[in-house]
Amino acid sequence: MGRQNTIADAMSTLKNASDGGKSTCTVEPASKLIGAMLRIMQDAGYIGSFEYIDDRRGGQFQVHLSGGINKCGVITPRYAVGLDELEYWETRYLPAKNFGLLILTTSQGVLTHEQAREKGIGGELLGFVY
Repeated sequence: MGRQNTIADAMSTLKNASDGGKSTCTVEPASKLIGAMLRIMQDAGYIGSFEYIDDRRGGQFQVHLSGGINKCGVITPRYAVGLDELEYWETRYLPAKNFGLLILTTSQGVLTHEQAREKGIGGELLGFVY
């Protein structure tokens, strides 16, 4: 079966495994973008460690869950967001101020909405986690 949105697949895999109380899950296929999103989630404490496994198909990430995910998802379409619009999207996708992260792709790589604000740049919304 062909995949339509690998980021959406990755996010729902994480959410379902977390909801099911699992300690690990496998996200596939792997990509640099998904790896960058996992790194942000790891740095923020939503997931534990993860490693890339080359299965000679699309690759996969073995992710150790820490039970920190309440909800995560992909944002489609990938809205282009200016620096001044971040607040609007925070209120739309996150449950409370200073709770959770928006993940965006910017000219300086994949960042959280807070990092983008610090750097003074906008980007395109990829997903959210809290």
